[in-house]
Amino acid sequence: MIKEFPLPDLGEGLTESEIVAWRVAVGDHVELNQIIADVETAKAVVELPSPYEGVITALHAKEGEVVNVGEPLFSCDTNGGAATQQAGVAEPAEAAAPSTGSASEALDAAPEPNLVGYGARDEGGPKRRPRRTALAADFVPEAPAQEDVAAVGPVETRLEPPMRPERPRSTPPVRKLARDLGIDLVGLTGTGEGGLITRADVEAAASVTQAPVPEPTEGSVPAAAASTGSATAPAETRIPIRGIRRHTAAAMVASAFTAPHVTEFLTVDVTATMELLRSIRDDRAFAGHKVTPLTVAAKAVCIAAARTPEVNSRWDDAAQEIVQFGGVNLGIAAATDRGLVVPNVKGAERMTLIELADAIAALAETARAGKTSPADLSGGTISITNIGVFGIDAGTPILNPGEAAILAMGAVRRQPWEHRGEIALREVMTLSLSFDHRLVDGAQGSRFLADIGAILREPGLALTMA
Repeated sequence: MIKEFPLPDLGEGLTESEIVAWRVAVGDHVELNQIIADVETAKAVVELPSPYEGVITALHAKEGEVVNVGEPLFSCDTNGGAATQQAGVAEPAEAAAPSTGSASEALDAAPEPNLVGYGARDEGGPKRRPRRTALAADFVPEAPAQEDVAAVGPVETRLEPPMRPERPRSTPPVRKLARDLGIDLVGLTGTGEGGLITRADVEAAASVTQAPVPEPTEGSVPAAAASTGSATAPAETRIPIRGIRRHTAAAMVASAFTAPHVTEFLTVDVTATMELLRSIRDDRAFAGHKVTPLTVAAKAVCIAAARTPEVNSRWDDAAQEIVQFGGVNLGIAAATDRGLVVPNVKGAERMTLIELADAIAALAETARAGKTSPADLSGGTISITNIGVFGIDAGTPILNPGEAAILAMGAVRRQPWEHRGEIALREVMTLSLSFDHRLVDGAQGSRFLADIGAILREPGLALTMA
């Protein structure tokens, strides 16, 4: 029996995903829960397990293609693929015959296994399109009838010939580079180990395919120079706006033009905090725990938010209510190769300094690997961004949508500073706090920022404020 697997709802209202890499090919035998593809949502890269055991008969999307929730990803012959030995696809006559109707009804009525890790199958959701199922099951490498082309349209472009040549060996980043440069990997000879096509191979092919600029004859003027005043136009690289980057861009635009932002700055002597961190690093009891200025700032935010709950709230426009959160899900902005993500530490206000350090380190490691789950990216209540790691002192961060405040930490710099009536070299940091002025008044934002600064200036004060 041919089973068609649609892109599942991966949660948080996500409606589409981009195919990053296929782990299988047509004709492969897959086991239940075997990873069949890596897909990138607007929030993270997710590994999709197969809910079926059988033989892959069709892949309905190419790497780099965006697929909507409910649209088919692949078809699988759950009978073991006995009919696919020659053609590469299943050809069950009963399931393919549209005139009888009984086979297709039985197919739709049969219970299907759930996609492991994504909950029970929603019987009230989008139904399989019978026409598309028939095409996937009956596809043979022949020209389709004209009436079929007119009726189905772009759906047929999702199907791949079952007898396609073996895909060139390369990695997902190299395949993406080839797509961006317009290079077809078929025909390229890989110089990597075992014939693997490398980034250098793609770049070399791109340099060869660029049309050379013709040498101007005596007395002539090159066309580019005549029209633009320069001999040649600069080369362009076009990068599709997809996945996390597109989601982040839309969210930042919505936030910037919905919430009235106010940003305040405070420069603080954090010498005592830095001395505390050095003593923790030298203490064997804390071995294996990465306690940083970000960790102390995170603890300070949790303490200060309890004293000024307005900063830990959201604006419910539909209900015309201000919703104050009972706890802190602390967002930590992380720059990744795929764009900015803000996973959050759930229940951060209940954690010790060491527990916060471990939680933040785990989130950062997962984000860098591109494996942040939608659950970790949802439900944040207030955020921190550490721009100091880039050597930046201050900025005006944009609020994470649905949150009332975000704190930016600047670089720690050793500089002359007034200390106990004298000028001394001290370790100094600038804090930048942006907040939604609908939710947070100037006095409340200033009090919140002052509390954070006081804790960073003298960490022992946390004992009197918690």
